[in-house]
Amino acid sequence: MPTALAALMLLWISGLTVSCTDANNAKPAIWMDGDVSDIEALSTRDDLNVLFILVDTLRADRLSAYGYERDTSPTLSNLARLGVRFDRHMAQSSWTKASMASLWTSYNPTRTGVINFDDIIPEAATMPAEVLSQNGFRTVGLYRNGWVSPKFGFGQGFDVYTRPAPMKVDLEAFHKNPTLQPTANDEDVVKSAIEFLRVDGGQPWFLYMHLMDVHEYTYDESSASFGGSYSDVYDNSILWTDTTLDLFLGTLLDRGFFGNTLIVITSDHGEAFRERGLEGHARFVFKETTEVPLILLFPFRLTGDPIVIESRTRNVDIWPTLYDLLGIEAPDGLDDADGVSLVPEILAAARGEAAPQSSEEREGFAHLLRGWGKQEIQDPTYALAKGSLRYVAIEGEQGAVEHLFDSSEDPSELNDVAPQRSDQLEKLRQRAVGMANREPAWGEPEARDLNELELNQLRALGYALPGADGR
Repeated sequence: MPTALAALMLLWISGLTVSCTDANNAKPAIWMDGDVSDIEALSTRDDLNVLFILVDTLRADRLSAYGYERDTSPTLSNLARLGVRFDRHMAQSSWTKASMASLWTSYNPTRTGVINFDDIIPEAATMPAEVLSQNGFRTVGLYRNGWVSPKFGFGQGFDVYTRPAPMKVDLEAFHKNPTLQPTANDEDVVKSAIEFLRVDGGQPWFLYMHLMDVHEYTYDESSASFGGSYSDVYDNSILWTDTTLDLFLGTLLDRGFFGNTLIVITSDHGEAFRERGLEGHARFVFKETTEVPLILLFPFRLTGDPIVIESRTRNVDIWPTLYDLLGIEAPDGLDDADGVSLVPEILAAARGEAAPQSSEEREGFAHLLRGWGKQEIQDPTYALAKGSLRYVAIEGEQGAVEHLFDSSEDPSELNDVAPQRSDQLEKLRQRAVGMANREPAWGEPEARDLNELELNQLRALGYALPGADGR
């Protein structure tokens, strides 16, 4: 473990109060202990920043923070201990573009209309960056995944929305490996973020960082701890990203940002490792590709036992929750959205009280158009999670193939109990079909023509896409 990482971990664990001056010589924010009254008072503060970190392709059950036997995420474990961890959190798709459209708008995929490779978020949709910009925040987005590029509407509301340029590779590295390519990694996102904070960190800001090293299975010698298989390399890349996050968050801590920044860490989807004969993501919506982490850190350390929200939560709930915490009025139409604020559950958990009754009935929905990479519309697959049950349907020419899983008996959800539970299957089927067939909130989805260069940039992520001529 690098010296800087070890020192920072020791600092967090010791619970020291930190007060450091940022690069703009603004008054430093002190990171202190807090409790439920401080959570309630967040909406009255006018000094808050929002740091939104999206780790692409990060499944929850591969994190030590979520009970994984390997120590893949010591930094995230520490954040979860000092903040709030959401134990059963569901992404709304297993494909980045559809999932992120739902996360930003709080509408499920069929309601965003962003389900095909050329669909775009309509201008009629109000994005969080627009809301925060209207409330005085400087808004910056740093992304590396082409599916969330401005050409698909994801840049709405950002003052700056850019893909960081790759760092230069030194000559010595080229001599050792002549085939080395100067491609970007998450360190470039971190460097750009630090530079933004150096220049503009003295005013309220919203910073979105979309990290890709886990998606690309990137790691180095220091994080090569778990072997060389396909699955092991994934774990290595998580540890690499966890270390990258630790060093970045250490910079924020040193510059005094922890005392006035809400930090959110989540993912757009998970990854399959042949649990049921399937690999990767963006193909189906079983548990392994839709259960993702959500960790929320307040601008103070929560004392006492760690707060864990055990009820079902969804990515569509994140922004209603943040608006509520910040005391910002949600955009028009959000009362019709699929997401809800989780603040009542957070406050109940912080007080040691039972969760609100409404949380027990909450449903998680995920959807994927199986032919999203082709221009002709093909059959969808969708999942509905309620309580311990998860219904999954895969539609095809011969009708739908249906599955039912019960996580109370089968945590990995590999044992299909559909043949034995026809009554439960029917109830969840009716609800899931209804949700899968809802109309888009802003009318028919808009589409954007992609040229061959843009298609090749997306193919570089490992996706199969048609040519610009549709073939």
